[in-house]
Parts: sequence; C-alpha cells; structure tokens
Amino acid sequence: MTDDDTAKESVFLVTHADDDDAVLKDVHDGQVHTLSDNPGLDEADVVEGRVAPDPPLEVTYRLVEVESRRAVAIEESGEPPTTQERSIADDQEVGELTTEPRAGEGEIHVLTVPEGGTEEAVADVVEDREATLSRAARLGVNRVEVRSEPGVVSVRYMP
Repeated sequence: MTDDDTAKESVFLVTHADDDDAVLKDVHDGQVHTLSDNPGLDEADVVEGRVAPDPPLEVTYRLVEVESRRAVAIEESGEPPTTQERSIADDQEVGELTTEPRAGEGEIHVLTVPEGGTEEAVADVVEDREATLSRAARLGVNRVEVRSEPGVVSVRYMP
C-alpha cells in the first residue's frame, strides 16, 4: 500500500506539540492523528496538508506534505460590538446565536446573553481555544476578535 492509498488531506489544528511528537485534529471531521515525531509544529498552529499512517501498525502518523501553516490569534477587544452586531442582538432572544458572513472573508457570530453573564460568555469563547481555533481554521481565517457589551457578545472570524 502506498502513502497515496492511506494518506488523508485536510486542514488540521495542532492540539498538542512538544519536542518529540504532535497531535493534529482534522477540523472538518474531528479525527485525531498522533504524529510519531514533531516536524517543527507549535500548539495552536493550523496546517493544511496531508498525513499518512506509519507502517507497519499504522497507529501513528507522519506529516507527508504541508501546503500551508499559520497561527491563529484569539483576542478580546476593548471595542464594543458594531452597530450591525447590536442590531442583530436586538432582534433575537437571550440565548440565541446568529451567524452572518463578513464582508470579504470570515464570519460574525452574535450571541445574546443575560447582561450579568456577559463576562462569563466572553471567557467561555476565549478559553475554549480548541473549538474557537477549529472554527477559525475551517473558515480559513487568521484572527478571532471577541467584542462585548452587557448582554451582547460578538465573535469576529477575520483574515
């Protein structure tokens, strides 16, 4: 069997990396691939490429091709949500989420939360790095910006 028969091409989030190995998560199907060595990846990198199982047992993988590699930043902004984001929040009930495409690339997610729970909701987005970074990787963006004001949280996935 050749690498082409068993290789998998996708976009991967590096969920763990040390000197000896790395763990990649396919951001489209959630499958996890443990690499038998670390070819210089850092945790939270997004890698578009191909992995293939290591023979003979095929329980670990190696990164056989890298099309691109990038870091994705998650930042909490001091800016309030935009007028558009506040308008979306005004039209939805507490607990609802609206997803809108951004002009250009990316998406905007607007969450309406109880006013007293705004800080906790922002912390949930920022601290759930794997989910937030996976979504950014799927969207092909390099930056996630979280904005808030009492009762409204906007998560902006941007190039």
